[in-house]
Amino acid sequence: MDLRAKRCVPCEGGTPPMTEEEQRALLPQVPGWKVEAGRLVKTFVFESFPQAIAFVNRMADLAEEEGHHPDFCVHYREVKVSLWTFAIGGLSENDFILAAKIDGLLA
Repeated sequence: MDLRAKRCVPCEGGTPPMTEEEQRALLPQVPGWKVEAGRLVKTFVFESFPQAIAFVNRMADLAEEEGHHPDFCVHYREVKVSLWTFAIGGLSENDFILAAKIDGLLA
């Protein structure tokens, strides 16, 4: 199933993080995202600071809708996004779902 068609579901402690094999199976559905230090990360580059901030605002609204929140850092016209599921100390399907939906903001 397309990740963008799914919804994030609450994760609780005790749920194991995804295995590397499970992560590799989903990475093709989120082009440009990489797993680094147990997090799913991608840097988005925009033409201007206002465009970067508009993207951050849309991403924040999406995160609230999904109940799953990314870490991000803005460097003028670059936005670095980092996803992981704190409750399980690693990656969950929710991280890949939100990554796909974040990419969809630019489609």
